Amino acid sequence: MASYELIMPKMGESITEATILKWLKKEGEIIKIDEAVLEIATDKVDSEVPSPVAGTLTKMYYNEGDVVAVGKPVAIIETGSPTQTLPKGEGLNAPVEKVTPTVTVSKTVTAPVAQVSAPAGDRFYSPLVLNIARQEGISMVELEALQGTGANGRVTKKDILEHMEKRHLAPAQQIVEPVVQARIVNTEAPKQETQVVAAKSYSGNVEIIEMDRMRRLIAENMVKSKHTSAHVTSFVEADVTNIVMWRNKMKKKFLDMYGENLTFTPIFIEAVVKALRDFPMVNSSIDGNNIIVKKDLNIGMAAALPSGNLIVPVIKNADLLNIVGIAKKVNGLADRARKGKLKPDEIEGGTFTLSNVGTFGNVMGTPIIMQPQVAILAVGAIKKKPVVIETPDGDVIGIRHMMFLSHSYDHRIVDGALGGSFVRRVADYLEKFDTNREI
Repeated sequence: MASYELIMPKMGESITEATILKWLKKEGEIIKIDEAVLEIATDKVDSEVPSPVAGTLTKMYYNEGDVVAVGKPVAIIETGSPTQTLPKGEGLNAPVEKVTPTVTVSKTVTAPVAQVSAPAGDRFYSPLVLNIARQEGISMVELEALQGTGANGRVTKKDILEHMEKRHLAPAQQIVEPVVQARIVNTEAPKQETQVVAAKSYSGNVEIIEMDRMRRLIAENMVKSKHTSAHVTSFVEADVTNIVMWRNKMKKKFLDMYGENLTFTPIFIEAVVKALRDFPMVNSSIDGNNIIVKKDLNIGMAAALPSGNLIVPVIKNADLLNIVGIAKKVNGLADRARKGKLKPDEIEGGTFTLSNVGTFGNVMGTPIIMQPQVAILAVGAIKKKPVVIETPDGDVIGIRHMMFLSHSYDHRIVDGALGGSFVRRVADYLEKFDTNREI
């Protein structure tokens, strides 16, 4: 009977560890291929970890709430027919007991709140918990008072989120941002007092809505991108009449043959891939003074979630797929994104991103670059317009399907000539689409 080590997956280029939120399987349970075994969380995303093999979960190395480094084994799966079930010992192999925490929550905020810097005692807090505490203005004193449900009373993500929810149940008029009088300790200089920050107040008829964690992370990443890259946007208008006519002719046949809807997105991605081959510098990133030109063409596609948040699943090696393969990837990733079922490796490794703002009826936009990429393309809504058409017999006015393309790029390495030429090339490929093409 063979053993397989299930490892902590890498959830992004800058992620080195993740917190185990919940074990979805227990020791001794049968696991199918691609069946989720546990839920994990990083500072960027929550995700399920599926099993790449079928077998029996025989050992769990960590408990819920534990922080595990990327690449470390988290469980053992026996891939053959088990002859016996391993006995459950104590410690890490013991079943996780459900503990109902007893938390006393004050309905008013009376004490000053200090920024969380580092735990004062011996109690361990995961980076995820400390990050949430910092963002929410939860003091270390308040954090120490929480009764955790994790191993050895450790505070888990669930504990701190439940505490925040109860904390915000106090009457709105009593919840104000307290005055912060923090002291900065410097080992090389005497203690200094920071400037006193006045409490914020809001006038008029307002509603205060707290950002969820994912929205805060999106905000941080977007501001970081603006601070990192020198954004420039070039615009091109393309005649996509041939594409509209071909899709209208083929979409029913495509559905009957492959059981998939044929949208415009696979056609746009195909054109982007061709243009990236022509202009490989657009498919790159920056590392200090070095330009890293990516040989793989991994296209990210921005997808809106039901919550209103945004996620960018990635189509790996899109240049190796035909239009059918791209369409299947697009539909599959979009469906799993809406259901929250994306796998960890499906949201990392992108080298260029496409955003379809036309889905919302927008004719154009100025998208923000997904770091560490250096460019992103937005395609707008397709609109019928009167257009001057050149013919051998002279110019005529006809009704055509037109669409704007907006290309944002990092001016540190992508100059206007390159950024503008790239988006023009994408438009050229779209306009020259063959209406006689077969699937």
